[in-house]
Amino acid sequence: MSTLLVYARVPMMAAVAQVTIPNTVSGAFDDPSDDPDDPNRRRRLAPDGNETTILVEGDTEALLRITKTADKSAAEPGDVVIYRLLVENLSSTNVASPVTVVDNLPRGLEYIENSVNTAPTPPNLTSFTVSGRQLNFQFDSLAAESIMQILYAVTLTPDSVRGSGINVATAVAPGFPSAQAEFRLTIRPGILSDCGTIIGRVFVDKNFDGEQQPGEAGVPNAVIYLDDGNRIITDPDGLFSMANVVSGNRVGVIDLSSLPGYTLAPNLYRLENNSQSRLARLEPGGLVRMNFAVTPTYGEGQN
Repeated sequence: MSTLLVYARVPMMAAVAQVTIPNTVSGAFDDPSDDPDDPNRRRRLAPDGNETTILVEGDTEALLRITKTADKSAAEPGDVVIYRLLVENLSSTNVASPVTVVDNLPRGLEYIENSVNTAPTPPNLTSFTVSGRQLNFQFDSLAAESIMQILYAVTLTPDSVRGSGINVATAVAPGFPSAQAEFRLTIRPGILSDCGTIIGRVFVDKNFDGEQQPGEAGVPNAVIYLDDGNRIITDPDGLFSMANVVSGNRVGVIDLSSLPGYTLAPNLYRLENNSQSRLARLEPGGLVRMNFAVTPTYGEGQN
């Protein structure tokens, strides 16, 4: 005999129904007292079990079911994915009216304008709104023992690789318990990426134009900090590079304390370069340059 214990949380004032679940178990053993050559040596217990009752919100004659699928299980930035929501009214007598379906998209997935399609035709979609990554569908009704299908498309942005790929759709109707469905889309980085590369050089600027000229040597061991906390040191030629930097507005700062005997070189042509920091717009998959011009503290070596 096996007992199945199932717990269901029932909110106050909710309609409650009882559902019975048959629980059948069986067992087998070898009786050592039997003749080893007896083909019936293995004794089997007759199936036995119990019925377990659980409490469920709502009327068991009024049940909704929602299923979510997609035309692909894995995608990468730049791909288009078509989602399919199947809403079923399992009741044999009750009409669900109105029916609201809410679908929350994961990070980096954007709804494609005017891509919603519903069936059966003509559709009874009364309203559709998009709020951020949340899609809201409102239907007039769903007849008993009937099915309704929703199709729509999304595109994956570079930011999708930073999300979970999981979204949950919920269907609700007055007098019906809510129904949920979850779908997980595997996000691959692909050839597109939301990251880029920053390159640059720290050099001695002799004519204060902010550009490296022949005879203006690079400065090794200079420390550069990015706004995300990354830190890099220039090589013997004063060069540095940082790969896999998140795209967007990036700021680099030269640590002058790492360069004893040098200070920031004044720029006679661009006022914004008279600063220890550099602002650069890094596009996804892009490349930007950050150069830092320095000069000896006491002007040695200048023309």
